[in-house]
Amino acid sequence: MPGRSLTGLRAAITAFFALDGFIFAGWVVRIPDIKHQTHASAGALGLALLGVSAGAVLTMTMTGRLCRRHGSHPVTVVCMVVLALSVALPPLTHSAPALGAVLLLFGAAYGGVNVAFNSAAVDLVAAVRRPIMPSFHAAFSLGGMIGAGLGGLVAGALSPVRHLFGLTLIGLLVTAIAGRALLRHDPPVPAQRRPASQPDPVGGPARRSGGRGLVVVFGLVALCTAYGEGAMADWGALHLQQDLAASAGTAAAGYACFALAMTIGRLTGSTLLARLGRARTVVAGGTVAAAGMLLGSLAPSVWTALVGFAVTGLGLANLFPVAVERAGALAGPSGVAVASTLGYGGMLLGPPAIGFMAVWFSLPTALVSVAALAAVAAAIGVSTRHAMSG
Repeated sequence: MPGRSLTGLRAAITAFFALDGFIFAGWVVRIPDIKHQTHASAGALGLALLGVSAGAVLTMTMTGRLCRRHGSHPVTVVCMVVLALSVALPPLTHSAPALGAVLLLFGAAYGGVNVAFNSAAVDLVAAVRRPIMPSFHAAFSLGGMIGAGLGGLVAGALSPVRHLFGLTLIGLLVTAIAGRALLRHDPPVPAQRRPASQPDPVGGPARRSGGRGLVVVFGLVALCTAYGEGAMADWGALHLQQDLAASAGTAAAGYACFALAMTIGRLTGSTLLARLGRARTVVAGGTVAAAGMLLGSLAPSVWTALVGFAVTGLGLANLFPVAVERAGALAGPSGVAVASTLGYGGMLLGPPAIGFMAVWFSLPTALVSVAALAAVAAAIGVSTRHAMSG
């Protein structure tokens, strides 16, 4: 019965990860239509879109506290309800300031649910004592791919209002089903607790002194990963089209290769972690991503660059899940909040930083910074291998 209970809990948490990716991707594909509707300039739209990141970063720490007080399961359900409701608001706006305001709410719900269900996942990983964290993030990636694909199919037939309202209905329906299953379970207790007579390596004085620093270090791994994801989403296609003379269709395939490879990497991540362990996975992943991005940014041909993008996705795939899981194991929901906040900071920093470097140097040179940060993540894996291994 305990095993069956944990299986049901895992399915419910997986559903929330997938729904999160599905809703977010569905919103992203309608951004051009929302821009046209609000008559926003590129600059005004950029400022409005910052509301998503700003709302997420501002609420993540608070969500960690709410999870400690009320539990990660009810917080997950509440935040997902708010996310599902708020995704219907952008097409109802008619100005950039109004769009920015509703995106602040959308971002707050998005950041909150990410902290909450990652905290729930960390508790489950500790209970089953198997490295299953990448499978949850694979569900997020798959949900995103389905949401983006479906959004592309219905874009010509449905207005943004109807499409995003449809996402609200789907979100509330899945939340009602998965949320009921989630709320039936208390956060699981790890299968084997350390006797009180033995010192806890992540508790007491050690936790107070060195634990906080390690959480920040794990957060830096998340930052390095999210920096690369943001850079690939915003600049990968432009690099292929501008620097390598790719067609618009081929350029769009650049991010698709990256995202598909990352999804495959996460689907196989649990097996990889079981064989290599966390530290070796981070070191290998950072090294592979650095090599792939050097190839992708400096390659002389489009197809070589596409291979490089795919290799980068495989390398980065499991760094964020490992970083969040380790931070959560060390400091609970607060650790998840810190790592997630730093990760979103990297995603927020990446695109504009690369833009500035592209002006100063060139876009291929700027994209090399993704390889540099992937190498930093690998170096962190080496230097924290004992803490990374738990």
